[in-house]
Amino acid sequence: MRVPLSWLAEYVDLVPGSTPEDVHAALVRVGLEEEALHRFDVTGPVVVGQVLDFAEEPQTNGKTIRWCRVEVGDANGGVRGIVCGAKNFAPGDKVVVTLPGAVLPGPFPIAARKTYGHVSDGMIASGRELGLNDEHEGILVLGRLGLDPEVGSDAITLLGLDDVAVEVNVTPDRGYAFSIRGIAREYAHATGVAFRDPAERDDTDAVADGVPLTIADDAPVRGRPGASVFVVRAVEGIDAGRPTPPWLAARLRLAGIRSISLAVDITNYVMLELGQPIHGYDLDKLEGGITVRRARQGETLETLDGVTRKLDPEDLLITDDAGAVGLAGVMGGAKTELSAATTRVLVEAANFDPVSIARTARRHKLPSEASRRFERGVDPAVAEAAAARVVELLVELAGGTASDLGGRVHNETQPRPIKLPAGFVPRLIGVEYDDDEIERTLTAIGGDVARTDAGFTVTPPSWRPDLTDPATLAEEVARISGYDRIPSVIPVAPPGRGLTREQQLRRQAATALAGSGLTEVLAMPFLTAEQNDAFGSPAGEAVPAVKLANALDAKSPFLRTSLLPGLIDIAQRNLSRGLTDLAIYEFGLVFRPEAGVRYGVGSLPVGDALPDAATLAALNASIPPQPRYASGLFLGNASPKQPGRDAVPAGLGDGIAAARTLAAAVGARIDVRQGSHSSLHPGRTAEVFALTSDGEESVGYVGELLPALAAELDLPRVVAVFEVDLDRLISLAPTRLEVEPISSYPAATQDLSLVVPAETPAGDVLAAVVAGAGELLEHAQLVDDYRGPGVRDGAKSLTFALRFRAADRTLTASEASEAKLSGAALAAERFGAAVRE
Repeated sequence: MRVPLSWLAEYVDLVPGSTPEDVHAALVRVGLEEEALHRFDVTGPVVVGQVLDFAEEPQTNGKTIRWCRVEVGDANGGVRGIVCGAKNFAPGDKVVVTLPGAVLPGPFPIAARKTYGHVSDGMIASGRELGLNDEHEGILVLGRLGLDPEVGSDAITLLGLDDVAVEVNVTPDRGYAFSIRGIAREYAHATGVAFRDPAERDDTDAVADGVPLTIADDAPVRGRPGASVFVVRAVEGIDAGRPTPPWLAARLRLAGIRSISLAVDITNYVMLELGQPIHGYDLDKLEGGITVRRARQGETLETLDGVTRKLDPEDLLITDDAGAVGLAGVMGGAKTELSAATTRVLVEAANFDPVSIARTARRHKLPSEASRRFERGVDPAVAEAAAARVVELLVELAGGTASDLGGRVHNETQPRPIKLPAGFVPRLIGVEYDDDEIERTLTAIGGDVARTDAGFTVTPPSWRPDLTDPATLAEEVARISGYDRIPSVIPVAPPGRGLTREQQLRRQAATALAGSGLTEVLAMPFLTAEQNDAFGSPAGEAVPAVKLANALDAKSPFLRTSLLPGLIDIAQRNLSRGLTDLAIYEFGLVFRPEAGVRYGVGSLPVGDALPDAATLAALNASIPPQPRYASGLFLGNASPKQPGRDAVPAGLGDGIAAARTLAAAVGARIDVRQGSHSSLHPGRTAEVFALTSDGEESVGYVGELLPALAAELDLPRVVAVFEVDLDRLISLAPTRLEVEPISSYPAATQDLSLVVPAETPAGDVLAAVVAGAGELLEHAQLVDDYRGPGVRDGAKSLTFALRFRAADRTLTASEASEAKLSGAALAAERFGAAVRE
């Protein structure tokens, strides 16, 4: 919000000697955020001049210039010769003259220059050159603006170009501060000066019947009607062609709004002044009465920006008997737009539901000054005063006549009284406030305060919808009384607490993966339904997912059921930037709702209220299960090409190794066996099982993306991934690890090659070898899978590296061979394995 200081001074007396920086500091003291200062960037000498005469001189380039004699006053050099290309002035007109030494926005320094055969001793300025408006077709003729200043007087002060605006950031809960009225009130709180409320008027009831008004909202959002207040007043006989007075145009420009036309400028001016968005209709273009309703299916509306918009049934409309004439609270319609031919204006001041307006503005990607205010909450009690103020200015500046024609609907809900217990504010804030100070502060912000035996009963003012409970009242006391009174006390951490077992193991797992060469990433948790279905279930069927009511991206409104789509997005982004070798992982929550269960948080504890067990149970039941997963993705080369060594491509083995590293870091035992997944290569997919004393449980999968899917995603043909339910893996890991002593006796190593049917899983064969070899087998690993000459068709040769060791002696070769052959015998019994010679 930009606040011109001259405008602010109409409703509070600025502290004598205050600089713009001082005003900023005062507003910061009451919780507003300082942004910037804004000026017109015009420096003098810029004076009022009077055109004495001119001679028109055609030029060889086809232009005709005027060589003017302009009186600028004895103090400024008397009569000056100035070249001007504009044609909209006549002898005797008073104009704005920028003399040599002046600097206009740009910056554009003014100097005596030789041009078109003359030395132009200054420049006659247009509104655009001064930064007042966008008008550049002609110079600024002061008489047409209703001004008759003395020749030679300072034009900067005359036009308000010496004004300064302070800009503050307004948080979403303080919509009242989106107005001069609100900022003036906050400045009064900060400095103690008197506040003069511009909404206190005596003419707000001067409205007769005549305009039929109907609020017919048959589809309210969240059960709240779209409009609670609707006031219209009429003005007749305006001269829409009158120029906007410089003081009004200057204030609008400093406030960040360009001057458009007098009638529109007045509505914008009042919106900034009172915080109430205003819309003006050409009364002669309206047909019948006004109805506020929701849009019908297939209905369209051409808005003021010239775009024909397809409306949603949730959009709130302003309509007449012929159809829609405005998108309520967002933008008016082109059909009833004010124009230079308008003579009768119907002024609308209404109050709309914030959520409804916010959704409409986002749906149509149409943010406006009006919607920004309605989204944050507009004072429902200010509509009458705002309409009256617009009528006043249209009469004063546009030459109109106030009409008795009008109408009003008031269905606003009165603020609910809040019970503020005695001692609550000091206890919550940590500062000793006595009852008198609390009552004085809450009264100053506009509250109706009554003392009771139990404390206070406070009815918030109509412009503060954010005051809803004792905690928000306590915050106001702290804010107005000064945040500097709150002591800086560092809480003492309770002793004897550290990371939980789960937290420790998660950190160990993340460190282990990072140590093995992977890079941790963080992806957005929002996906499409197709992404959830592709990776949320190995079978590829539709999975239950949580859909957000107000998603950041309408194309991805679902919370993730898998981490892999996010990793794929990150891989695509890195590939597009030339990073072709990736090994990334993420630990994060996924959302696994139960089918048929509707989730949604109900009422939340407010303020310093400590939730009891029942409240916590209800809150936990209102959200879906959120297990923590660990996922990774590999593509490109696992090891780059180096002198004397070829590159090693990443693949399934890297995913399996990462899953084993993860399990080892949390102390879990896993088995990786052939599996299937709808989005993974059917021959290069494995399922991860956690092994416990009671059996085994599937906790994830490893595999390579389907080549067709990888191509569709613009990824390389081989992309390896893994995903493990980390929370479940940790819960299945033993809480106490049995550490076996390291034997001091040497190991005996042997290889075992077994020929088995090609479809036999290598993991199953390895498990049989381990079981058959007995307790002397210390380690076994698959080192080769061979299919080719020397092996019969339909079979494969699996080679295992075996390591044997005894805890109490040195093994003989025959003992190791006997154990190996025992393992081979069990594999032969289970799978028909034959030892390959």
